[in-house]
This record gives sequence, C-alpha cells and structure tokens, in this order.
Amino acid sequence: MNASNFVEGVDFSLYLILGISIFFLVGITTVMIYFLFRYRKKNNPVATNIEGSHTLEIIWTVVPTLLVLVMFWYGWTGYQPMLKAPKNAIEIEAIGQMWKWTFVYPDGKVSDSLVIPVNEPVKLNLSSKDVLHALYIPAFRVKQDVVPGGDNMMWFTGQLTGRYDILCAEYCGQLHSYMMTTVNVVERDAYDTWLVTEPDLADEHPGFTLLKKNACNSCHTFDGTRLVGPSFKGIVGRSETVIVDGETKEIIADREYIIHSMKKPNDAIVESYQPNLMISYENIITDEEMNLIVDYLETIK
Repeated sequence: MNASNFVEGVDFSLYLILGISIFFLVGITTVMIYFLFRYRKKNNPVATNIEGSHTLEIIWTVVPTLLVLVMFWYGWTGYQPMLKAPKNAIEIEAIGQMWKWTFVYPDGKVSDSLVIPVNEPVKLNLSSKDVLHALYIPAFRVKQDVVPGGDNMMWFTGQLTGRYDILCAEYCGQLHSYMMTTVNVVERDAYDTWLVTEPDLADEHPGFTLLKKNACNSCHTFDGTRLVGPSFKGIVGRSETVIVDGETKEIIADREYIIHSMKKPNDAIVESYQPNLMISYENIITDEEMNLIVDYLETIK
C-alpha cells in the first residue's frame, strides 16, 4: 500500500525515465570508450573516411522519438488524474504566507498542520497572502504552486495512516527552509473527534494565538534577536528610529504606532530594516484583534 493514490503513477514514470537514461548513459559511454581504442592513432595511422548509413540514421531518429513519446505518455497518464478532484472530496483551504502554512476546514476550524481521514479524497484550495509558495508533500508525490491572487488546487487520497512532511518547494524568502508542517492521516472516527474536540491552535493568550495564526512570529522574534522585522521583546514603549517619507524620525512604539504599523506597514520603517516585506493586515485582522495582539506584546519584556 502506498502513502497516497498518486505514488504508483509518479514512481513508475520516474523509474521508466531513469531506466532509459541509465541504459543510454551506459550504452553511449561504452561505445565512446570502444571508439577511443578502436580508432586511436596506433590502429589507424592514416585517417579513413567512413561512409554514412541511412539505416543507422533512421534508427537513431525513430528509436529516441518513440522513447520520448513513451515517457510522455506515462508522465501524462500519471499527471492527468491530478487535475480534477472527485466531487465528494473534502475541501480544505490551504493558505501560505512567509513562512507558515494554515489550513481552514469546512466547519471553520483552523490548524497549523493538516489532518485528513484515511482513504477519503481531499481537495486543497491553495492561496497565498504574500509571495509565491509551493505546497509539496513528498510522500504523496504531489506539489502545486501557491500563487497570490490565484486559485490553484491539489487533491489526493491518503492511503496509509501516519504523519508526513509538508514543505514549501518555491523559494519565498529568508526563512523559506523553515516553512514546514505535517499532514496527519488518521482513521475517520479520529478525524471526526479531532474536528470537534481539539482547540484551533492552543489554550494560550489570544494575542499570541493571533500572532501565530498570521505568521507574525516568522519575521519577528520574542527574545530580542534580529530577524526580518524588529523583535517583539520590549517593543511596547520602546524608542525607535524610523524612516518616514525619506526622513529619519524618533518615535515611541506605543499602542497607536503598533496598530498603525499593522495596517500601514510601510508608512514608518524602522531604520536598517527593509521596506515592502510586510503585508497590510487592515482587512485581515480586526481592530479588536489588533488590540489583543498589543496586549500580549506588552507582556514581553
């Protein structure tokens, strides 16, 4: 039994292409070595002209063409089923952003990792909040680009219970290699129980939950170390040097400034940090939620 319904088709295409490539690598290399010895100067002090062969030319034109068509056929037959999900597939929203995956289930439940029932088709509707990503599940042999403003999708059926890695296969910035999570394939009963009993993320300060849901901790640390953006440690009430309309100013990072930065992140860039890396959360996070975030940031000293 394979981890997903696409493993067999993808693997067969890979082994076929690999086998043909190895066969010709060994064959061509063997012929080259033979020619090196057969036609070296010691054996042929005087160069001789070898007449061409129409039969040979036809063979080395027709045979590679047929092999390419065979590779294309098996590649296409393995790829074509991925293009259309079954009508009874469970639809889950998969959202990528620097540098985190978020999954939203039909009942509105949100999680950082993907949980699916075994032997049931699942369709992921892919979207990005910022830049180009690619959702890749190696064990399932599926990968699809996640394009801002696009409506790509991928589908699969998990056939073996277990936990499998989910990666981002498109370079998306400084912490691209950290954009990892898992897909957990469970029995249907366990899936139904998980949907109604497990908390969305964790039993913690709601501001911290919001920071994780929106991947804020991907660019900002909690311990004072430098990352893509300024650290959250001691940020509330801290004096910062910012650049506004090309001019340098000293400001105090109070509640009003932090909330404004969530809504208009490029209005005042902290000196030495790059602009245009943070998206606006004005239409993503409510004012109440922004205040909860600041409440939590006030606790990080």
